[in-house]
Amino acid sequence: MTDTPAAAPFLTAWFEILDGDEPSRILDLISDDFALSILFSTGDGNATDFAGGRAALVGYLEQREKGTRTHHRLAATTLGRDEFFLGEVRRAGVPEATFVATGRMNGDGRLRRLLIGRSSEIRFT
Repeated sequence: MTDTPAAAPFLTAWFEILDGDEPSRILDLISDDFALSILFSTGDGNATDFAGGRAALVGYLEQREKGTRTHHRLAATTLGRDEFFLGEVRRAGVPEATFVATGRMNGDGRLRRLLIGRSSEIRFT
């Protein structure tokens, strides 16, 4: 497994869209049987788990602070239909949290499964 500019192309594009002006465009990239779990820790043992299908993703998008946080790749790789992404969340350029994301695409190139864990308690930089 390697980290190259072409590693995890789907998740790289996903986070670019998420950080852009129209993050809801990611809804066009998911499969009909999409499922996710985003465990979002804010520190001090506090975390929210956005889990489910399309409705859970919509709920996650609605609560986001659009335009305040950006996602930055630290390492990534692709293995078959699976992509793995280690990143850093920054607020106004200042590191705020580390996250890992794993996605599995279906045969049509749509995201079928997404698992993300985020913590402000550890850094990989």
